[in-house]
Amino acid sequence: MEKNRISNYEKLCRFWQERFLTIDQEALLKKVPCIKEEGEYLAVTYYQKCYGIHRKTGQIVCLDTPEKLPCVSEGIRMNIYNLCWFSRENAALQNRWVPFRDVKNASPFTAAFQKNVLNPFAATFEHKVDLLKMAAEKLGGKLLPQGDAGYEIASFPCVPLRFLFWDGDEEFDAQANILFDYSITDFVHEETSVTIASHGVERLAEEAGIPVVGKTF
Repeated sequence: MEKNRISNYEKLCRFWQERFLTIDQEALLKKVPCIKEEGEYLAVTYYQKCYGIHRKTGQIVCLDTPEKLPCVSEGIRMNIYNLCWFSRENAALQNRWVPFRDVKNASPFTAAFQKNVLNPFAATFEHKVDLLKMAAEKLGGKLLPQGDAGYEIASFPCVPLRFLFWDGDEEFDAQANILFDYSITDFVHEETSVTIASHGVERLAEEAGIPVVGKTF
């Protein structure tokens, strides 16, 4: 009985999978240029991994594997569906970088963002600046002048984030921040900005070959 039980997250993914099928796909391709046609899939890159949404079923698979494996986490699937559904016409980057608390309508989640994204980011890379730099470069990060390590990294190609890190010493623990282009809520729902940042921390740790310290979303 337990084996057949579907999690609430999976139920939500299936709801969004069905909702995706109601979208005008040709209009979507014009509205979100980073989504491309690739045979029977609509393809999009997310933190340097390519995923495909099947045009007839809405199922999301990883296109980086020959088998097109469907074992994509609920969080990644939700963010991809979210990009498709919430992106606005003529959405564009503003080059106005803000901390999470200043993302439109996101302020109620500020404490949770600090606890479950920024604190794990800082703890994971404390005294590991070189690993962070290597991982950020693997993810196509653009070096920034802020912090001991600062990089602008694209989650989706149209949704860049800035990951800033200051290492700790004998007096202070490591500190981290993540900045968002103010336009992010023109591309995704404000709650999705939380998981986009969280996935960024997880991908940096993955590329660095180290575990995330602490609990992320």
